[in-house]
Amino acid sequence: MLEPIEKEIPLPEGGTKTFILSKFPAIAGREIVTQYPTTGAPKIGDYKTNEALMLKLMAYVAVPIEGGGQIPLTTSALVNNHVPDFETLMKLEWAMMEYNCSFFRNGVALGFLTGLTTKVQALITKTLTGLSQPLSEPTAPPSENSETSTH
Repeated sequence: MLEPIEKEIPLPEGGTKTFILSKFPAIAGREIVTQYPTTGAPKIGDYKTNEALMLKLMAYVAVPIEGGGQIPLTTSALVNNHVPDFETLMKLEWAMMEYNCSFFRNGVALGFLTGLTTKVQALITKTLTGLSQPLSEPTAPPSENSETSTH
């Protein structure tokens, strides 16, 4: 593990759990950081790719064990056994991104995510507008019935 640090992650029901975070190696870090935000975006992301990236990220997280050893969370079974719930997993993933990426620590990520949100909203608006136009057009000519309805 590169530059490991211990990090207390708050648990939803109170208390904390200790995890060992480490730095990503260069190539794995590039893959994780460039794909992680976009694959997790609702409706435009790819869940299976995001899940694979999460498992790759979690391989650089470990849990301490008695005697000074540690267990790296290299499989989904190990993640499920040592991370108590979804909320803790999300906090742990965010902690890893902050530890590995200075722009997540320095607030630059907020600008990135705001820009991404703006682009996604524009894409959704364009897509929905394109889909709604054909639905708004009449599919049949108006009726030739000249009688006015009294109802």
